[in-house]
Amino acid sequence: MLANPMETALSRIRLAMPSLADLPPALAQDVSSNLTVLKLPAGSPVFRETEACPGFPIVLSGRVRVTRSLDNGRELNLYDVEAGESCVMSTGCLLGSTPYAAHGLCLTDVELALLPRGVFDRLLAEHAPFRAEVFVLFSERLARLMELVEAVGFQRLDQRLATALLGKGQRIDASHEQLAQQLGVSRESVSRQLKLFEERGWVQLGRGSVGIVDPRSLRQLAAGGQAAAQTINQAPASTNGPAA
Repeated sequence: MLANPMETALSRIRLAMPSLADLPPALAQDVSSNLTVLKLPAGSPVFRETEACPGFPIVLSGRVRVTRSLDNGRELNLYDVEAGESCVMSTGCLLGSTPYAAHGLCLTDVELALLPRGVFDRLLAEHAPFRAEVFVLFSERLARLMELVEAVGFQRLDQRLATALLGKGQRIDASHEQLAQQLGVSRESVSRQLKLFEERGWVQLGRGSVGIVDPRSLRQLAAGGQAAAQTINQAPASTNGPAA
């Protein structure tokens, strides 16, 4: 006997959000009956700025990047949503009855479950474990967004770039343009800063990649270390090295 696709999807979102594992039968039936599963290819938009939020999405597989368009025409990456996670932007729109203030794009092929607003509202009102999990996830993501706002508003570019390079292994497969988009700045400014990093022996630049040579100095700079900051701000006598 073949499994019911909606029951299979419900089982998967229960794994993604443990608070949905012990739903009362009537509420579980409501979720199962109204649940929509979407399969989107890489490069597809999930939502756009100014659109209304149709429901509460839960990513079952793949990765979605949420980005905000800036007044200067560039984009600032806010966060990624991966398998087992929900989107704080969608949660905020549902709670505040407001349109999206950013857009989401599939970085990979994505499968997501969508709970319509009526079911989301009922779960919040009637199922305390779901309500608690939603608000915990919301507050955690909001805290990280506040860290991003602080970095953009108060940290120097060299500190932000050093932070972006750390924690991704010894080789980062990303072009200067991709790093610039992540930071919401121009490609030229990122290229200049990476060239300075390379001249100090901190990174090794390749075509479409950055090798981490001296993570200790990068960590010191990312943390606001004065010695590293003074070193990086000293103009070198010459410039050499490949561009991305």
